[in-house]
Amino acid sequence: MFRIIPRDQEFFVLFEKASANIVEGAERLKELLEQFDDLRERVRAIEEVEHRGDSLTHEIVKKLNTSFVTPIDREDILALASSLDDVIDLIDAAATRLLLYKVAETTPHARELGFLILKCVQELHKGIAHLPSSKGRDHVYEHCVEVNSLENEADRVCRDAIAWLFENEKDPVYILKWKEIYETLETATDRCEDAANVLEGVALKNA
Repeated sequence: MFRIIPRDQEFFVLFEKASANIVEGAERLKELLEQFDDLRERVRAIEEVEHRGDSLTHEIVKKLNTSFVTPIDREDILALASSLDDVIDLIDAAATRLLLYKVAETTPHARELGFLILKCVQELHKGIAHLPSSKGRDHVYEHCVEVNSLENEADRVCRDAIAWLFENEKDPVYILKWKEIYETLETATDRCEDAANVLEGVALKNA
């Protein structure tokens, strides 16, 4: 049977699809945080992206279980697929909390975190795009370093946001809601860093 995509490249194609899907989810989250209208519909759209991410993860795992030869180590394929799935899960979790807690309006700190999440996943996507080429793998490192830098910035924004809450807000329920939302948004960048660490390891092992 004629194959358009060589078997050893199929995993890379799936990883690019998965990371592109995460970028879409982050874009939708950023738009939600900036516009904050039609909240239920916007959250539903992000849930659809998360479900698509689950399907891509399952497809990668299924292909792994039916492939005799893989282009990179099997455990690295599984680790990268799992870490990417964690990112879109956290993006979905953050959006869901905004709806669940009946948040009336967004905040500058939340918008900044949404921007940083998007930047993180864009860098991940760029790094993953370099994986199929042995020469391109030399460029993976720079994107992983940028993810680490963005995650550090998200840490700072999250700390500032929580400090502002305790200094300026009197309603304990409001404080608790936003503290959890900020921490969930920041955790999304943590998961991006985890994925970047896996990606960097794969690139170094297969340079």
